[in-house]
Amino acid sequence: MSTRPGLRVALLAVAVATIGCDRLTKHAATAVLAGAPGRSYLADTIRLEYAENTGGFLSLGAQAPHGVRTLLFTIGTGFMLLALVRAAVGLRWRGWRLLGVGLVVAGGVSNWVDRIVHGSVVDFINVGIGPLRTGIFNVADVAIMLGAGTLVFSASVSKERQP
Repeated sequence: MSTRPGLRVALLAVAVATIGCDRLTKHAATAVLAGAPGRSYLADTIRLEYAENTGGFLSLGAQAPHGVRTLLFTIGTGFMLLALVRAAVGLRWRGWRLLGVGLVVAGGVSNWVDRIVHGSVVDFINVGIGPLRTGIFNVADVAIMLGAGTLVFSASVSKERQP
């Protein structure tokens, strides 16, 4: 990788912090929330409840046969994560684009490890106001969404700089 050593260290720190935080919070959610009623905070703006997601984003595909889920969410995700890393290295991405890929890959790897080890991903956070609520998600999902947003941002900034 032809990035500066400081940038590589910062990217590694972001990845380790993301994966570590996700693993720690999933462990805590399993220990505290599994088999217990959900908890509500800040006038029901934040709900914590344990869920095991065998599907993809927002449980899409959870009802698919096991073999299809394995192909899509374990094997397919593994190849997609490798392709992202290869693109980032091969194209020598830097700055915001590299940070975005780092967050997507770190969150993806943490969820991917869950799928390999447990066959599902632990989700436990739900936010919203009244009937307007998100699906249940985890810290890795937040990293993936932040990374995707950062990639979109970096693409829009780079288009603005082109003549």
